[in-house]
Amino acid sequence: MPHSTSKDMIHIIGTGSYLPEQIMTNQELERLVETSDEWITTRTGIKERRIADKTEAASDLAIQAAKKAITDARIQSDQIELIVVATATPDMFFPSTACFVQKGLGIKNAVAFDVSAACSGFLFALTTVKALLESGPYKTALVIGTEKLSSITDWKDRGTCILFGDGAGAAVLQKQNGMQGILSTYIGTDATQTDILDVPGGGSRNPQKEAAIHMEGKEVFKFAVLKMIFATKEALQLAGKRESDLALLIPHQANLRIIEAIAERVQLPRDRIFVNLQKYGNMSAATTIVALDEARREGRVKKGDLVELVAFGAGLTWGAAMIQF
Repeated sequence: MPHSTSKDMIHIIGTGSYLPEQIMTNQELERLVETSDEWITTRTGIKERRIADKTEAASDLAIQAAKKAITDARIQSDQIELIVVATATPDMFFPSTACFVQKGLGIKNAVAFDVSAACSGFLFALTTVKALLESGPYKTALVIGTEKLSSITDWKDRGTCILFGDGAGAAVLQKQNGMQGILSTYIGTDATQTDILDVPGGGSRNPQKEAAIHMEGKEVFKFAVLKMIFATKEALQLAGKRESDLALLIPHQANLRIIEAIAERVQLPRDRIFVNLQKYGNMSAATTIVALDEARREGRVKKGDLVELVAFGAGLTWGAAMIQF
């Protein structure tokens, strides 16, 4: 039998997250729209979410998460050569939010840019950075998912305002010799349904229209279940793994019913699926990386564990990543 030989792999060597201090409970939402804690909990599983201060932008959240990830990685910030930020709520149209992050961290010699794929954003950014580290001159990168969704939430729309929250998560990636690391990623897009989950105002098509999240919940639900199951299986196949090999599945935290449907289809026990949406709601691009960081801090990710991240988002987009720690 031939034995394995080491090769350069892209490792996640540190993670960090930042959640704003302000907590908005379901009871508080009862005072804003016609809803109830029971209605929200039954239909989504969400009990509360974090809301950023008016003075905080997406880059401010990202900088705090990045500092924690850099500390966790035990590297110096000037070792970072590449900064990629996934966000649907940039500080402004330009410059990129990644440029503000670079400035805030005091990193001079790095390339910085944004990726936009809504809730799948972190996985699109991870895929992009993995490819750049594998093929280019870079060795160490910072990948961030950050959102201030409260800034584009219609607080009179009970179908959407109950779902979203603010937060940021970050990961330090490094090219190292070994057999572990990011084993595979898989991303996809179906552009025929761009109108069922979008922010139709504020851009060049409708610049005068208010920028607020619009969603057709039933259609999004069906898409999410199908594509997250599909992406989960595709990333597993690309890595040469099976569902039974997974130590932990970290799905996008949009709705507990979606997560339960996926768990049933991939036949994983509840204790191998990470859920934190009850505390934070849907943080779009920040969701999966915040969950990964929390899982690591809780001791649910150990050396040698196989972990999969999977998400779906507007576009419509989907993605998954297989990571051996």
